[in-house]
Amino acid sequence: VTRNEMATAATVLRLPARVPTGRRGVSPASRGSLAVRAAASDDAVWSRAVQFRPCIDIHQGRVKQIVGGTLKDSADGKADSETPETNFETETSSAEFAQMYQRDGIFGGHVIMLSRDDGTTQAAMNAVSAFPGGLQVGGGVTAETAMPLIDAGASHVILTSYVFRDGAVDQERLDAIVKAVGKERLVLDLSCRKKGDDYYVVTDRWQKWTELKVDEATMAMLASHCDEFLVHGVDVEGMKLGIDDELVRRLGRHSPIPVTYAGGARSIADLELVRGAGDAKVDITVGSALDCFGGALPYDEVVAWHNKQKELVRA
Repeated sequence: VTRNEMATAATVLRLPARVPTGRRGVSPASRGSLAVRAAASDDAVWSRAVQFRPCIDIHQGRVKQIVGGTLKDSADGKADSETPETNFETETSSAEFAQMYQRDGIFGGHVIMLSRDDGTTQAAMNAVSAFPGGLQVGGGVTAETAMPLIDAGASHVILTSYVFRDGAVDQERLDAIVKAVGKERLVLDLSCRKKGDDYYVVTDRWQKWTELKVDEATMAMLASHCDEFLVHGVDVEGMKLGIDDELVRRLGRHSPIPVTYAGGARSIADLELVRGAGDAKVDITVGSALDCFGGALPYDEVVAWHNKQKELVRA
């Protein structure tokens, strides 16, 4: 990515003139419900409106968009030796993206730490601190590392590999993370790939298959331990080739708690497809397709679509 392209990305962001003040003092006890209260005054509307969930993906301390399935551990185990296929990279900070989402009232976005290095951890901390109660954070989170993220401003922590180990649910670890942060601050990532007629959870940067199907039984069992599900359709993630509508349909049919789908969305028509296929029960993340991440879909149009969903359910 050239400096001119980075400058263009920063212009598209319409970044605020200054960092908002006065919100860093939110108490940890109140952050879990802050996002819901602040996002809308009418909880009944928001309980039924499909939402756009933004993202901030961080690799080696920088905001990037990476093609799903291409991020693998390097032979020497060092983050700076990893060479995933990257759609977009910018010098604009994670905190500036967070401020943009805060400005536009877009809550419940995902900050994902894609590499295990101090720069990435600090960038994630900066993002959630810039938008207290407005963002969830995941990527290598454990029961031991979760609370500092909550204390920094994250509304929830997102877990996959820590909980799904050796091909199955590690109940001891699941109980440990629930004890550490509370069910109401936990999002379980059921990112999956299709094999045969079923979808299976994949872990460890989406490289390891588990035996866990993303189906009604699994979602019912796990829903008692968490507040939300996040599901990346790994087969289409980062490719801007359209959504996995069959996966969305299953999520809408089977999830008893809020669920967000991510993967392949490239247009407003795709957002409408998620709304229809998910029976207006599945939220949607858009990443690589957005103009603020180097794509063609205007971020402002997605925000307008997001706001329109509230009006539709009020009608």
